[in-house]
Amino acid sequence: MKGNWNGKVPLAHLLRPDRLEHFAGQKHLVGQGRLFYRLIKADMLTSAIFYGPPGTGKTTLARLIAAESSFVFRQLSAVSAGVKDIRQVAEEAANPILTPGGKILLFFDEIHRLNKGQQDVLLPYVENGSIVLIGATTENPYFEINKALISRSTVFRFYPLEEEDILMLLGRALDAIGNAYNGFDADFTEEAAKHIARVCDGDARRALNALELALKTTPPDGEGRIRIGLEETENSIQQRALRYDKTGDQHYDVVSAFIKSMRGSEPQAVLHYLARMLHAGEDINFIARRIIIAAAEDVGLANPRALEVAVAAAQAVRMIGMPEARIILSEAALIVALSPKSNSAYLGINRALGDVRKGRIGEVPLHLRDSSYPGASKLGHGKGYHYPHDYPGHYVRQRYLPRELEGSRYYVPSDQGAERNMKNR
Repeated sequence: MKGNWNGKVPLAHLLRPDRLEHFAGQKHLVGQGRLFYRLIKADMLTSAIFYGPPGTGKTTLARLIAAESSFVFRQLSAVSAGVKDIRQVAEEAANPILTPGGKILLFFDEIHRLNKGQQDVLLPYVENGSIVLIGATTENPYFEINKALISRSTVFRFYPLEEEDILMLLGRALDAIGNAYNGFDADFTEEAAKHIARVCDGDARRALNALELALKTTPPDGEGRIRIGLEETENSIQQRALRYDKTGDQHYDVVSAFIKSMRGSEPQAVLHYLARMLHAGEDINFIARRIIIAAAEDVGLANPRALEVAVAAAQAVRMIGMPEARIILSEAALIVALSPKSNSAYLGINRALGDVRKGRIGEVPLHLRDSSYPGASKLGHGKGYHYPHDYPGHYVRQRYLPRELEGSRYYVPSDQGAERNMKNR
């Protein structure tokens, strides 16, 4: 099929959706049935701040909201707009002829660039509802926007798009132009699309710009076809691909090396393999889980804080996302690598499970059994139990293991780090 797209209209503009259902990403906000989605459909949206990295759909979503809304829509940019422009919009909102609905939906791009005085001008109109403000910012609004304006708005966090969202957009772009450019048929390999999706950092605009650049700079071959493979996309997005298939050998080899480097207390190798995974677009939550496992299995009681750091890191990367998640993962992986090592907890539970699986369990000693229900004492439950807190050092010798397992040693403490004190205990 021959396409008519000649590149004069940027792909990112050509692909702007005209319906909320075609919006890519941010399912936590605009997935069908979500509160924000219902507010938009019901035309009940109040002032909001869209906060997130570039290319995540803040401006696009504002335009879709305008299309769904019955209110007059106006757009300003903090780069060029001043107090005069803000007051002009406010006067328009107050004019019943120009604005029969009595409200204007004002989209303010890069709202963090407004100074305090300009933000103060907006405040009374947002407060009385004549302006429904949607401010877009890449900076933390709690630091960059007046507290009074923040308190009258709802902050909605935008996250980098997932790889599947980017792949869907690339496919939609190729469909829109008929897989052709300037009359030449175009072939775009799956490998090339996946490379763009991996390295665009969840930025839809960057991904579409890379596709556009590849189409414009790749000459047709002797058959009159533009063939775009991995090499062409590497050049168009200025980032080389790693040999790293997340379902293939490279994935397992690099992950294995990362884990063994943490276990082996080699921080330089830990950061190298972490960087390879991040560069290739590995799932940051998967990486965080591997760090948690290493903290429990290989560090263990030699430094119990390592597990706390690893779990906190896993929570943090879910909240923050890339690119900042790289710092959090680096810190957690280095804590594991540089901690003293002990696998005594790992070996201990395995020994205990081994006995249980073999049927070596025995009877729970009578003095340890539950004595809280009626009739339990008549069965001898709890009789002879010594309450440790009644004794010096809050410790008293008594039998805890079933009689058949007396003398079994599951937990054998090492002399590493904090576990040395536990061993003495």
